[in-house]
Amino acid sequence: MSTREGRAVRYDRYGGVDELYVAGVGFDDPGPGRVLVEVHAAGINPGETALREGVFAESWPSTFPSGQGSDWAGVVAAVGEGVTDVEPGDDVFGWTDDRASQATHVDVPAEQVLRRPAGLDVATAGVLYIAGTAAAASVASVDPQPGETVVVAGAAGGVGQIAVQLLTLRDVEVVGIASERNHDRLRELAVTPVAYGSSPEETLANLRAATPDRVHAVVDLVGGGYVALARELGVPAERINTIIDFEGAQAHGAATRGTADSAGRDDLAALGALVADGALQVPIAAGYPLDGVREAYTELEKRHTAGKIVLLPQE
Repeated sequence: MSTREGRAVRYDRYGGVDELYVAGVGFDDPGPGRVLVEVHAAGINPGETALREGVFAESWPSTFPSGQGSDWAGVVAAVGEGVTDVEPGDDVFGWTDDRASQATHVDVPAEQVLRRPAGLDVATAGVLYIAGTAAAASVASVDPQPGETVVVAGAAGGVGQIAVQLLTLRDVEVVGIASERNHDRLRELAVTPVAYGSSPEETLANLRAATPDRVHAVVDLVGGGYVALARELGVPAERINTIIDFEGAQAHGAATRGTADSAGRDDLAALGALVADGALQVPIAAGYPLDGVREAYTELEKRHTAGKIVLLPQE
């Protein structure tokens, strides 16, 4: 068995971005049914910040030293026994459940590896799994019908921009809550923009001014009381989905469907095909080398990024 020398993001205890570092790591040949991928792009996501800070330490504890990351895209480096769908040199994308994508290589089950279609660039493919499947699951949860009006809170973020496009592809009228600096972008996506208010009451007033007719469903991607606001708008609990406000969801009976509830491989393949065909845009806000992981998360945690941030481990 051969071992490849590589590097991977690590942290040894819960804390802020200063806990992150890049360590030298050896990557063995993959076992049966597995694929070793040379990672060319790896997404970063807010959930990884929460895991690193220990927010989910009781439910999803970290084992130290811990790696990071789920999304990846790259080139097959080696395949294990029984793998026939891909071979070394193939352009691929996919995900890992082992908090391991932010590295020069990742070892994953073959069923989590998809061929990257022509038209899907490597950076976009490398950020597609978490944000894309969260958006797909959220949209499916509220069951949008043609002609309905759906409000998306956090519409200009990485998940939000995918969600609003998936909704418009269903012939839904989309109202997006976002900072005013991102309103032109939402208009480009055929979304009616609404500004955050300084209070929930002001945001509610902004929404009512923008949506004189009925709001049929709400997708909350930002938290901060939008489940309760949706109920004030008269939206039934079963037509509300949040990926962040779990207390609000429990209090009002709303859904909390996200990446873990998605169709996984099928959703990712469909999203990749939409991007490759030009039907879905996934903007890349910034790219950082692996050694810039602290700077990348510092930027992410400002929560002002309109689009996705990607790590480029081969640079």
